[in-house]
Amino acid sequence: MLKKILKVVAGIIVVLVLAAIAIPYFFKDKIMAKVKTELNKHLTAKVDFKDVDISLFRHFPRLAVGLEDLQVTGTGEFEGDTLLKVKQIDVALNLMSVIKGDKMDIYNVALIQPRINAIVHNNGAANWNITKPDTAQASPADTGKTSFALSLQQYKIEDAWISYDDQQGNMRLIIDGLTHQGKGDFTQDKFTLETSTTAEGITFRYGLIPYLSSVKTKLDADLQIDNTTSTYTLKEGKAALNNLEIAMQGFFKMVNDSTYGMDLSFKAPSTQFKDLLSLIPVIYKADFDKIKTSGTASFGGYVKGNYSPSQMPAFGLDLGIKDGFFQYPDLPKPVKNIQIAMKVTNPDGIPDHTVVDMPTGHLEMDNTPLDLRLLVKTPVSDMYLDGAAKGKIDLSKITQFVKLETGTALSGLLDADISAKGNMSAIEKQQYDRFYAAGTLQLSNMLYKSKDYPDGVNVKNLFLQFNPKNVTVKDLSGQYLGSNFEANGEVNNLLAYMFKNAPLDGKLNFKADQVNVNKFMGTTSTAASDGKTAPAKVDSAAMAPFAVPANLNISLQTAVGKVLYDKAELNNVTGTLLVKDETVTMQQLKANALQGTMEINGSYSTKNNKNNPDINIAYDVQNLDVQQTFNTFNTVQKLMPIGKFLSGKITSQLKMHGKLGKDMSPDLSTLTGDGNLLLIQGFLKQFAPVDQLASTLNISQLKDVSLRDIKNYFAFENGRVKVNPFKVSVNGISMNIAGSHGFDQSLDYTLQLALPRSLMGSAGNTLVNNLASQAQSRGIPVNLGDSVHLQVLMGGNILKPSLKTDLKESANNLKNQATELVKNKIDTVKNVVRDSVNQIKNNAVNALKNELKNQLSGKKDSTQPSGGKPLENVGKQAGESVKNTLNGLFGKKKQPADSTKQ
Repeated sequence: MLKKILKVVAGIIVVLVLAAIAIPYFFKDKIMAKVKTELNKHLTAKVDFKDVDISLFRHFPRLAVGLEDLQVTGTGEFEGDTLLKVKQIDVALNLMSVIKGDKMDIYNVALIQPRINAIVHNNGAANWNITKPDTAQASPADTGKTSFALSLQQYKIEDAWISYDDQQGNMRLIIDGLTHQGKGDFTQDKFTLETSTTAEGITFRYGLIPYLSSVKTKLDADLQIDNTTSTYTLKEGKAALNNLEIAMQGFFKMVNDSTYGMDLSFKAPSTQFKDLLSLIPVIYKADFDKIKTSGTASFGGYVKGNYSPSQMPAFGLDLGIKDGFFQYPDLPKPVKNIQIAMKVTNPDGIPDHTVVDMPTGHLEMDNTPLDLRLLVKTPVSDMYLDGAAKGKIDLSKITQFVKLETGTALSGLLDADISAKGNMSAIEKQQYDRFYAAGTLQLSNMLYKSKDYPDGVNVKNLFLQFNPKNVTVKDLSGQYLGSNFEANGEVNNLLAYMFKNAPLDGKLNFKADQVNVNKFMGTTSTAASDGKTAPAKVDSAAMAPFAVPANLNISLQTAVGKVLYDKAELNNVTGTLLVKDETVTMQQLKANALQGTMEINGSYSTKNNKNNPDINIAYDVQNLDVQQTFNTFNTVQKLMPIGKFLSGKITSQLKMHGKLGKDMSPDLSTLTGDGNLLLIQGFLKQFAPVDQLASTLNISQLKDVSLRDIKNYFAFENGRVKVNPFKVSVNGISMNIAGSHGFDQSLDYTLQLALPRSLMGSAGNTLVNNLASQAQSRGIPVNLGDSVHLQVLMGGNILKPSLKTDLKESANNLKNQATELVKNKIDTVKNVVRDSVNQIKNNAVNALKNELKNQLSGKKDSTQPSGGKPLENVGKQAGESVKNTLNGLFGKKKQPADSTKQ
């Protein structure tokens, strides 16, 4: 009996398990359709996801639905920008609500690894405004109707990355490694939401002030939720920024869909200087718990008012440090006498009313003082600046005060004494008498090494001189990645670049003994087993296209002794580089290379697409070695594959535009251009198409041929190079060549050859005689003389060509016969028309004479039909005559009369 019961129970369990496995698949299509319908119904952005994962086990007894790899991409002016990317959205639903299908009740939601990239453009447009406007006039019964019902009990955001870039407000926030979760009964109008938040790093900048930099954050807070007024009240929130604890309180309210009201305040209860010191990343990361400190500090602030796309709340920040001191126990010297007083105020939320005031900034390292002060007003309309910096720092002693990252080395001497005062508009209007700027900054013998710069950056000397007009770069010299360089020039708007993020404008003269681009691009050499240097290996990630900065407007006049790029070596490189609007423009870039000279003009731009840069190139090369050029440039191998079998010198001009791929190589499918190529002197050897032609015709002179002064014009598009007709003369053989070849090395050429029969062997003459016989059998007379004109159709590819030959005489004879036939018929038509016209004229005269004669005698011409007109009848008869003659000439038969007609 017991065994029977156990079998029944086991059977029920098996059925339930099978049902739990099978049931989700029954509703997968329904849920996917619902999700896509809801997204497309409410959003204007492009939304896509990989799959929907459904399970009854993950949140049993509720139905678990996972949306895999969701991505939301912007449209319009945010085209191509990814607003949201989520690895998985995990939702728990009421199973019965899914089965019924009218509404789906959601109990909890989890976002796994979301990546949020929020952007506000300078015009105020925000990329998260992607909901469709509700233009329908819904009836009261339809209000709020949706396919989902929120019965939320908890939610979670795991390992999130959030970027908020407010270009209009000059504000940037980055949150990395964010995990946030909340619990509460969202079905109630009023309830308490328990939240817990951690972040690996928060960076926040507003204007010119970096308030937070990679700060580790923790926040535990209970929010009082009032859905009737959309108000969220924080009574006792506790936050930690690195080692600094902060108490928070206040409220946050949704005024409407785009406006949020708030009144929040924060303050650090602790007055320990050490807690505030923890906000400095380089100090917090290295043995912070062992550091010795003294001194007091204060930190607090508030945010109060409304936030919307056109409005900001008022805010304030107070930061103070008195008699600060810190020293690592295993380092010899302290940083002491730290005095800082800074206030940031904005009374009404208008960005232009922000004031940053730091009257005191002082510290001492080894009794050497460093003093700073800064006052900034009206940062938006016309920034007013009053600041100064003075001090000397021996960089080699930094490691005596502060622990740097392992592998980091620093040395050199920094000496600065600079000051500036006035409105930025004075500089922009070139009213230099209304702006004061003076002082110098000099950096001598600086050497910096780290894991990112293992070879080190060496600045032998940098001397900047400040004046109201600009910053003069008196001298810049140093060494980096084997390049010894020096530069001088001027920077015209350094302050506007630093404080207003305006494009940095300047002109520099740059000289270097050599530049190894392979090192800059990430190419490395490895040791071979024989102890010699192995071929370079390229790091594909490092070879990715580099993004041209958007905030530069620099003109660089260059002179470099040697440039190494991939397999190319360029010597005596001169020219101008313009960096502007996310584009590098090359102007008259000249160099000696590949035993010749070259000049390049063009541009490289990442403005439209950072992963596939636009290129626009025009080059003029003179007397380059063919083999070296072919082996050096991949693009030449595709455009001129014959170069592999050709030696000698070429001169060429080319214009092309297209895109680069992710590995910085040209995307051949996008290349379009045209140009010309002059082979000054060359030697063609082991070229399969010509060798096969030589074997077919039994002409040894076509093998290993010497060429000179050959010029052709070409154009390329959609992966094919079209070559205009050009003539070649080789050992008494005249050739006319035209056609095209593909980047895939496919051939489609027509060769017309004039061959002296004396050069052709027995096999070649036999071929020609057979072709002549075939033509004559088709009724085409062919007269072969001492010279034969041959037409060759060349197909296949360079390594395996295919040839089809025909006598040009047979084609010409056939053409001549057709031409003669047409000419004879046209002459016949002319004669018929001429005779018909004469006949019309004669018949008309005779008919008119007869008519006049009859009228005078009172008689009627019995030969005319009743009611007929003599001239009209003459015309009809002549027309029928012409028509019948033409039909006979061109083979048209006269249709027999319809016997049914009387």
